[in-house]
Amino acid sequence: MFPEYRDLISTLKTQDAHFQRKFNEHNQLDEEIKQLEKRVGSDFNPAVKELKSKKLHLKEEIYQILKSHS
Repeated sequence: MFPEYRDLISTLKTQDAHFQRKFNEHNQLDEEIKQLEKRVGSDFNPAVKELKSKKLHLKEEIYQILKSHS
């Protein structure tokens, strides 16, 4: 996610607890979605769709944080 911000992400993960929480939550959702898709096999499942929506929202928040620090 956001390879152009790789160094900044590394820094923020160690220095900004809010950023670290958002980043970890995004990764946890990503893993949860992958596991559900393996079992359910479809992103049309309402649970998967809701998780993907939350993940996208977190990604947008993370991007805004990165932009504000660059």
